[in-house]
Amino acid sequence: MTTFSVRFLGCKVSYTDADALRERLLAGGHAEARAGEAEIALVNSCCVTREALAKSRQAAAKAARTHRRVYVTGCGANLARAFADLPENVTVLSGQSAEAPARLAGLIGSAGDALEIGPKRVRAFVQIQDGCSFRCSYCVVPLVRGAARSKPAGAVLAEVRRRVEQGHKEVVLSGINLGCFHDSEATVSLAALVREAGKIPGVERLRLSSIEINHVSPELIGAIRDTPAACPHLHIPLQSGDDGVLRAMKRHYDAATFLRRLEGLDDFNLTSDVIVGFPGEDEAAFQRTLDLIERAGVSKVHVFPYSPRPGTATESRDDVPARVKKERAARLRKSSEIACLRRWRGKIGLEESVLVDRPGRGYASDYTPWLVEGPVGEFAQARAEKVTEQGIIGTVRRS
Repeated sequence: MTTFSVRFLGCKVSYTDADALRERLLAGGHAEARAGEAEIALVNSCCVTREALAKSRQAAAKAARTHRRVYVTGCGANLARAFADLPENVTVLSGQSAEAPARLAGLIGSAGDALEIGPKRVRAFVQIQDGCSFRCSYCVVPLVRGAARSKPAGAVLAEVRRRVEQGHKEVVLSGINLGCFHDSEATVSLAALVREAGKIPGVERLRLSSIEINHVSPELIGAIRDTPAACPHLHIPLQSGDDGVLRAMKRHYDAATFLRRLEGLDDFNLTSDVIVGFPGEDEAAFQRTLDLIERAGVSKVHVFPYSPRPGTATESRDDVPARVKKERAARLRKSSEIACLRRWRGKIGLEESVLVDRPGRGYASDYTPWLVEGPVGEFAQARAEKVTEQGIIGTVRRS
């Protein structure tokens, strides 16, 4: 039996990939241990930004000093020389992430009987789609994940059932470009998958990880509204609110389309991603981004200062000074903080069901953070008392 530790960097798909590695090794009779106590370290890397790749390299280098062997998987592993010059005990497993668990199991071997897997987190991330066939000018993801492809709907629903049996209360449907999901053989769209997954006994919450604005359709919104378990929360990457910058990014929508497709979703919590300092972004373009975020009613914004990625159309372009990126990022984060607090204050005096996912903290159905006391992994019916920068402070109603 070999002991191993797992660390993932990046998005929910990276977590899903890392969890698949973990389960494969447990099925082979190996045991998970703390990072400082394990013989082998698994680092599922990210390369969506220069900072993410640097952190992945640092994680691998640090693990190499304390583990007998380190295996690097994930998106960053597919960038040539991204992990060059690391110690000899570091092995980089490039290729499709879906193949990594079997390759890793072949390298490590089997130790006998499978160990108990059990739930790793309160919510389960179920990957339904991988890859992206769009070519945004700045994005390295199509190069490292490949073209868009979907899992069969039957396999997805079977995975949801398995996660529910493990004890997960919430299921998050995840993918690189989630709206591209389509099982052509079974003629199942994403909207139909939401409806079917929501019918599975034991699914108490069903959430989408992220969806592009061009895939926010009346059919999908109808499926979410008609499915009691489906959560009124959409994470929709904007990237920029300026039409000129969006064209340069090759994002295939404009600001007006973004606003139009979100009409009538006032009861949803809308969150987003924005890149600041994209080549050619001036102060007026950035201000249009701030204005659009406000008009769209977006609360939480994940802010990414632009960094050129190898192999992309904008690889050689980076004309916005670092100090300007930093200043714009700070302004956008402040605007997001104000929007979150405004939304949270609107809940004062209301009761919501909160899924406690760690001691003293949990999330409502719309992914609003709450500070509440209750058993981890259980729902707490809480009344909103006041708001802090970390979330809503709630009083749990005792039955």
